[in-house]
Amino acid sequence: MSLYSGYIDKLIEELAALPGIGGKSAQRLAFHLIHLPPEKVGRLADAMVRARANVRYCEECFTLTDQALCPVCADAKRNHRLIMVVENTRDLAAYEKTGKYGGVYHVLHGAISPMLGIGPGEIKLKELLERLREETQEVIIATNSSLEGETTAMYLSKLIKPLGVKVTRIASGVPVGGDLEYIDEVTLLRALEGRVEI
Repeated sequence: MSLYSGYIDKLIEELAALPGIGGKSAQRLAFHLIHLPPEKVGRLADAMVRARANVRYCEECFTLTDQALCPVCADAKRNHRLIMVVENTRDLAAYEKTGKYGGVYHVLHGAISPMLGIGPGEIKLKELLERLREETQEVIIATNSSLEGETTAMYLSKLIKPLGVKVTRIASGVPVGGDLEYIDEVTLLRALEGRVEI
């Protein structure tokens, strides 16, 4: 038996299909939308439709943008000889929030995962290799510390090193505020190996 009308049920169902939105959150969002003035709902719907129609991959780094080049790639002040490889656009945004990285990015849109049937051809590896030029100084591999991220990092390293380009991997280790007794051995080992002088 349906608790609400068909329109409300359908709205809750569609919202619940979004990542990270459960049934209760979908219900809360649905009721919030229903109580908004019609012009606000129209602006939200229009923004979603326009974003879906106009957002595409940056021609250089493959992040999401509505221009030919994203703001990072279009910025002449950035060091275009330094490329950080990330798994997705959210990772790029996380590094940009630090305000400390002055190079450019390459978004793979995934990681190699034989168990999930994701091979090198399913992510933007070929496009990365096409970007590497004589003036490329360094490729920083910033994939996740998961099995898939590590596999992707090793694969990339083996492809790029023979081209004479320096390849580095981001350090990983103990998070700020973390208690050592609760941290796994691999993370502790990484923290030890990635130590720096103070």
